[in-house]
Amino acid sequence: MISIKGLSKVFRTKDQDVHAVSDLEATIDSGEIFGVIGYSGAGKSTFIRLLNRLEDPSGGTINIDDREISSLSKGDLRLARQDMGMIFQHFNLLWSRTVEDNIAFPLEIAGVSKEERKERVDELVELVGLGGRGTSYPSQLSGGQKQRVGIARALANRPKVLLCDEATSALDPETTDSILDLLVDINAKLGLTIVLITHEMHVIRKICHRVAVMEDGKIVEEGDVLDVFLRPKQKVTKRFVDQVMGDPDRESSLSLIKEEYPLGEVAQFHFVGERTHQALISEVSRKFQVDVNVLHGKITQTQKGAYGTLIVHLEGEKEEIERALTYVRETSVEVEVALDV
Repeated sequence: MISIKGLSKVFRTKDQDVHAVSDLEATIDSGEIFGVIGYSGAGKSTFIRLLNRLEDPSGGTINIDDREISSLSKGDLRLARQDMGMIFQHFNLLWSRTVEDNIAFPLEIAGVSKEERKERVDELVELVGLGGRGTSYPSQLSGGQKQRVGIARALANRPKVLLCDEATSALDPETTDSILDLLVDINAKLGLTIVLITHEMHVIRKICHRVAVMEDGKIVEEGDVLDVFLRPKQKVTKRFVDQVMGDPDRESSLSLIKEEYPLGEVAQFHFVGERTHQALISEVSRKFQVDVNVLHGKITQTQKGAYGTLIVHLEGEKEEIERALTYVRETSVEVEVALDV
């Protein structure tokens, strides 16, 4: 669906050249929700603006449905942008227009007839959950409702791709979840490809199928969300995963346990999918002569399934502990032993 090769963007200032995006490569499949995460200055917002040519690339190519966006003329680009909707962090609504008129605006620009506009606007108002608010003005809406208007407006021309630039970062957590649920619903109903920029791993965890991690203008890690949660390779990725799975009291708690139980082994189990719901600890206690003390545990849900971690202290004969850990590994649960405490 979207193929990006060698993409770069250099901002030239009086004093220096700033490489916002450097030799970026990515493939985004049709119908998936693809997340791009990075800290401020990583280049992620520049990247998404390059996709619809709000910024012109300094080099490289962007192909969407076999059309090279990076080389289109202004006239052809205007037509191509009708296939790409965009949602902004601060809504970018027209404050003098009603909800219905805001949604209708891109249809007016596209030359759609008044009758067709009304039919499409009514359909979108219902789709985004704003029934009864069509004649309201943006100043009369909550932040979440404003973003719903922004989403409806972005969908007006029936785009194939929806670009979201920090679409939830100005919203409170509860409203954020409702907007994310809406995006998942839209993705399922319309088969829309969604490219989502964020600095919050919670957003990635909740709705994305795959994720790319950006740092210094480059993608430093990419993969299925569940795989990235399970096996983060880069330091920056581990910091993001800790936003969701981290425990600030982990180290001190483990140290106290080691002092109280100096014998045995401290291990971390990684559960995926169905294993997160099975009574593995009870099985180990019944099958082997070991005492199992649960220190920490957490389960989180991603679009590709559940992922959980459990840190335990096993006490018993060394040989029996090894047998128990071997059994755990054979159940497809990953085991990490000799944790630093």
